[in-house]
Amino acid sequence: MTGERHPHALLRHMKPEMRPGIFVFCTIPTDQSVPAALNPLLTFREQEGTTLVLLREEAEAAELGYAFASCLITLTVHSALDAVGFLAAITARLAAAGISVNAVSAFHHDHLFVPTDRADDAMVLLQEMSRTREV
Repeated sequence: MTGERHPHALLRHMKPEMRPGIFVFCTIPTDQSVPAALNPLLTFREQEGTTLVLLREEAEAAELGYAFASCLITLTVHSALDAVGFLAAITARLAAAGISVNAVSAFHHDHLFVPTDRADDAMVLLQEMSRTREV
């Protein structure tokens, strides 16, 4: 099953959805296993440590330090992993509005972590982009 590659089609069919909860970014040493009590949404191993993205309540319960309290917006359109320009247009529009974003592409969708205090602004901009199909 391949995803859409054309930026205009991706924007036309994009329906941004905000997932409930506040997500945070944590890090643990690369030689440490992810604690069994945690259910990370995302795990990524880097040379300096393993990044975990999880709900803030989980991080606090595990007494993990964290950064970037954020809301998760999923762009509910099946974008191809090799699509060109879609995320660039999205992140450029958010940047122009002064909204930082950490974008993650998964197999079916692209996901945006935006600061909690700017999540509603980001949703408005994304919905506007979907209506106007601006790339």
